Amino acid sequence: MENYTFNSFTLQLEGLNVKKAAMYPIFFFLLFTYLFIMIANVGIVVLIFIDSSLHQPMYLLFCNMIFNDILGNSVMLPRVLSDILLPPSERLISYYECVVQAFFSHIFGTAAHTVLMIMAFDRYVAICNPLRYTAIMTNRMLIKLTVSAWGATLFLVGILLGLTIRLNRCRTLIKNTYCDNASLFKLSCESVFINNIYGLTFTVVLLTASIGSIVLTYSKITVVCLTSKNKSLNSKALKTCSTHLFVYTIMFICGKVNIVLHRFPQYAEYRKVCVILFHIIPGSLNPIIYGVQSKEIKRFLSKLFKSRKVLSSL
Repeated sequence: MENYTFNSFTLQLEGLNVKKAAMYPIFFFLLFTYLFIMIANVGIVVLIFIDSSLHQPMYLLFCNMIFNDILGNSVMLPRVLSDILLPPSERLISYYECVVQAFFSHIFGTAAHTVLMIMAFDRYVAICNPLRYTAIMTNRMLIKLTVSAWGATLFLVGILLGLTIRLNRCRTLIKNTYCDNASLFKLSCESVFINNIYGLTFTVVLLTASIGSIVLTYSKITVVCLTSKNKSLNSKALKTCSTHLFVYTIMFICGKVNIVLHRFPQYAEYRKVCVILFHIIPGSLNPIIYGVQSKEIKRFLSKLFKSRKVLSSL
C-alpha cells in the first residue's frame, strides 16, 4: 500500500537519471550551453541599446524574445545542473519554490508563442505595407504589442497555476527535471478534471491563435512576394521569414512533444530530455539566427572590431 504524506512543503525532484560515467560530460555540456545562452542574449541586448541604428521595431520586439529565453533558462537550467551532481534522495525543493518555478516555466513556454505572434505582425507590416510601416509601428504600437503579449501570457498561466495550488497534495515526488503544472497537480489525490479541461482549453486556444496568426501573416507575405517584381523585397522577406519560421517550428515541436509524452509515463526519460531541449535549443539559436543574419548588427560589430584594432595599434 502506497504511503501518503498530505500537503508536505518539502518535495523531491526525480531529475535526470544519469549514469556516473556520463554525469560530468552532461553537466559541463549544459553549463557551457547555459553560459553561451546568457552571454549571447545579453550581448545582443547591449548591442541593440548601444547602437541607435538598431532602435527599430523589429529589434525592440526581438528583445522580448531574448528576455524570455534568459528567464526560461535561468529558471530551469541552474536547478538541473545542481541536481545532476546530487543523489536522487537529496534532490529536494520546497513547495513554494516549486510553484514559482512552474509559474515561470509556463510563462516561458506561453510567451514563446505570444512574442513570436507580435514579431510575425511586425514582419507582415514591414513587407506588405512598407510605405506605412513607420506610421503603424510607432512606439505606442510597440508598447501595445508588448503589453498584449505578456498580459495574455500572465493571465492564462495565472489561471493555470491557480487551479493547481487549490488542490491538496498527498504525494511528494515530482517526476520531472523541474517543476511544471502537470507535475504539480499529479501530486494530488483529488479530482483534476477541471485542471485537465482548462489545460486542454489553454493549449488549444494558444496553439490556434499562434498557428493561425503565423499562417495568416505568412500567407499574405507569400502572396506579396509572388506578385512583386522587387527582388530585394523578396530576398528580405525570404531571409527574415524563413528564420522566423525555423525558430517557431523548433519551439513548436519540442513543446508539443513534451505535452504528449506527459500522457505516457513509460517515456518519462525522453520527456525529460525534450523539456531541456525545449529551453536550450531556441535560447541558443535565437541570438545566432537573428543576430548573425542582421546587417545592422554585423555592421556594428565590424565597426567595433575596427575601432579596437585602431586603438591597439596606437
